[in-house]
Amino acid sequence: MGQALDLAVATGRTGDIPIGAVVVDPDGAVIGSGANRREVDGDPTGHAEIVALRQAAATLGRWRLDGCTLVVTLEPCPMCAGAASLARLDRIVLGAWDPKAGACGSVWDVVRDRHVLHRVEVVGGVREAECAQLLWDFFHGLR
Repeated sequence: MGQALDLAVATGRTGDIPIGAVVVDPDGAVIGSGANRREVDGDPTGHAEIVALRQAAATLGRWRLDGCTLVVTLEPCPMCAGAASLARLDRIVLGAWDPKAGACGSVWDVVRDRHVLHRVEVVGGVREAECAQLLWDFFHGLR
């Protein structure tokens, strides 16, 4: 989570919402990392999780990321939760819960829905206070 937080802090300086994500393989090695890039790239899919998943798939040379874990500072939205499930990740470790758009148990539970093709384990609240504070500081600075 420390690496994901570092990515989030760095991306907050670009004007994007400070969210960071890393994908680790079964041995714990980071094989993908990302931060929000929606504003920088003008890309609505430029979420930290999507960037990290794409990099992990490129590193492994395959789209199936079975055995891997996505670590992200904020609970994934429906798009990112769906991508995590479709990538066949084993688990998602998240920092802060997202009561507005979270899709791993707070608002929706996309990754554990009984209709989903692949269910993903969710571990929430890891370094939650730090992750939430980073977002609060960012949005407070805009208001």
